[in-house]
Amino acid sequence: MSIQELEDLKYPIGKFQFPESCSQTEIENGIHTICHFPQVLRETVQYLNDEQLNTPYRPDGWTVRQVVHHLADSHMNSYIRFKWTITEQEPTIKAYDEKAWAELSDARYDAIEPSLLLLTALHLKWTNLLNNLSKEDMSKAFIHPQNGRKIQLHENILLYAWHCNHHLAHIANLSERMNWG
Repeated sequence: MSIQELEDLKYPIGKFQFPESCSQTEIENGIHTICHFPQVLRETVQYLNDEQLNTPYRPDGWTVRQVVHHLADSHMNSYIRFKWTITEQEPTIKAYDEKAWAELSDARYDAIEPSLLLLTALHLKWTNLLNNLSKEDMSKAFIHPQNGRKIQLHENILLYAWHCNHHLAHIANLSERMNWG
């Protein structure tokens, strides 16, 4: 497999680029993606069996099962980051080692249904929070400790809409390549 083919498997929709600016329409589209993601994910994985769930989406990549559990872990962290940012002055958020979390037994072996249920409930709460942010709230920022970058909430909406689509593409592309559907 070529370096480019591997890169395409890693980033099937491209790498996220923080925008110079973003419009209200882009923010609304991001919230829409976040809102509907749990249902789209469920529809994508609902008929996969254990062997399929245990298939990595790329060489040396996570299995579909690990991706689903990662989504729950990552989105819980993001939701908390939004709440910190709304209620505190430019908080430095807590980073976590997503690769280490994906190697824990719950991510490697547990059924995906609890994570799908968690994502459904979480995204309902998250969407409600996002839909009620003021313009002032949208411009509030947190600081990411790994790179010191200030990330405004409107940017984080776009990042997590991308994150939804990024991992959904991992699973959908694997299903297509393996002719599962």
